[in-house]
Amino acid sequence: MRFSRSAGFEVVDLGRADYQVVHQRMLDLVERISAKVSVTEVPDHLLVAEFEPVLTVGRGARLDRYQGLGLPVHAASRGGRATFHGPGQLVAYPLIRLGENQRDLHALLHCLEEALIATVAEFGLSGGRDPRNTGCWVDGRKIASIGLAVRRWVTYHGVALNVTTDLSWFRRFDPCGLEPDIMTTMEQELGSAPPLGAVKAALIRNLQQQLRHEPSS
Repeated sequence: MRFSRSAGFEVVDLGRADYQVVHQRMLDLVERISAKVSVTEVPDHLLVAEFEPVLTVGRGARLDRYQGLGLPVHAASRGGRATFHGPGQLVAYPLIRLGENQRDLHALLHCLEEALIATVAEFGLSGGRDPRNTGCWVDGRKIASIGLAVRRWVTYHGVALNVTTDLSWFRRFDPCGLEPDIMTTMEQELGSAPPLGAVKAALIRNLQQQLRHEPSS
């Protein structure tokens, strides 16, 4: 399934950034994208960032139970429960307008998982799915999370891939409602840290290919 009518994302690499700043930019873009009829006026976007340490809590959990953990906590309008974002983790937010024949969110989740699986595969990891939980898994451990929202049929929020993330942050709470030790990183699975820039380039490319059905290079 092709999820966008445009030739490609406008990719915005925000580098190391504050969650609230990126969150507001994301919401502003969602409003602009949903308000325009033509993709030539405001194209679909892909925001990529590496956040300062923060805990975000989705619609599936109560915010108050995560206070007092020693890091900022913010409510998020995405699905899912609580997760950590921080250095060494790549976050990608595809902001896509869905046409009337494209509004299959299960298919969209599948494409996001496929992009994550393809990305870790480029670095020698065999990723897969868990039928009970979204995301990308390696040998029963969760290496990437997905949380989505839709506003006026424009998608927002997205994926978070642990590259060299400090896993001790996850031990302060129940990430995605799971046991903390189930979380892993590419560095832990590979035994050494892959270059963050190379992983970022692969993630962007695989998201493009999965969501746009662009041919492989």
